[in-house]
Amino acid sequence: MARVTVVGTTSWGTSLAILLANNGSDVTLWARTAEEANALEQARENPRLPPGSTFPTGLRVTASLSEAAPDADMVAVSVPSRTLRENLRKLRPHLSNSSMVLSATKGLEIESARRMSEVMEEELPEPLHDRIAVLSGPNLAREIVRGMPASTVIASRNEEVALRAQELFMSPVFRVYTNADVVGVELGGALKNIIALGAGICDGLDYGDNGKAAFITRGLVEMTRLSVAAGANPLTLAGLAGLGDLVATCSSPLSRNRYVGEQLAAGLTLDDVLSSMQNVAEGVDTTRAALTLAARLGVDMPLTEAISGVLFRGVEPRAAVAELMGRAPRSEWAGLEG
Repeated sequence: MARVTVVGTTSWGTSLAILLANNGSDVTLWARTAEEANALEQARENPRLPPGSTFPTGLRVTASLSEAAPDADMVAVSVPSRTLRENLRKLRPHLSNSSMVLSATKGLEIESARRMSEVMEEELPEPLHDRIAVLSGPNLAREIVRGMPASTVIASRNEEVALRAQELFMSPVFRVYTNADVVGVELGGALKNIIALGAGICDGLDYGDNGKAAFITRGLVEMTRLSVAAGANPLTLAGLAGLGDLVATCSSPLSRNRYVGEQLAAGLTLDDVLSSMQNVAEGVDTTRAALTLAARLGVDMPLTEAISGVLFRGVEPRAAVAELMGRAPRSEWAGLEG
């Protein structure tokens, strides 16, 4: 029986913990405080998830990393991107060099624009660098925890690590693919949240399916342009971690980032929208980080610039759309040709 530690009681982290326990792993879910751990243990479900999402018998909750992490076959980290580095520093003293470490966080570090696996390599001991994997795909937590059919991608530069993680997560309702393109899988999962903000704005402004389809499609081109410049395989962005996740996040009423865009279009301020939410909308921080990365790599990101204007500079959503529609004509594949 595999021993797995899940760091983070987010809705996604808890859903993964439940999935892994249902697959037969011995799972420990790490909570930030003893109070939270005790409450989750007593309730045997997480209030962030739909009622009835009961913890399997193979899942326990603790606030002690010294109890949770040592000798784990895999440690899966599902925390907001802005707290990843802090959590890794807490986790590091308790890790075994034989553990796999998997990132289930879809974002970029706001200050450095680093991907989550890059932050892991900076914070974890060198022997663990070749044991890092990332998981990303169209995976809405509330659907996963209900056992609805879904697929995902696990990427690692170490094929054995990817295959072992695939084995742990694979189930009759959760189909897992492997990929060697860590850069593409991570950037696909992070950048689609920016486009989902814009898709929500399209919905909030009632701009129709034509406009939303155009925005999503051009968003995929923009995601691909930046990802390829960062070293990704463009095919990855046409797969589950790119197009697949983009479709789910831009269309589902369960999408937090789409919700933020919709509320902004309705006239709410960003602060008001975020303060009303229980979970993190990663696209907000990722917008800043993506523009930092784009400037570093010399990549044109007009949609991301427009979203940034709405989020942080008080640009009215309709004005942002009008500016995008008024841009000079160009080739559909500009920036990806050659």
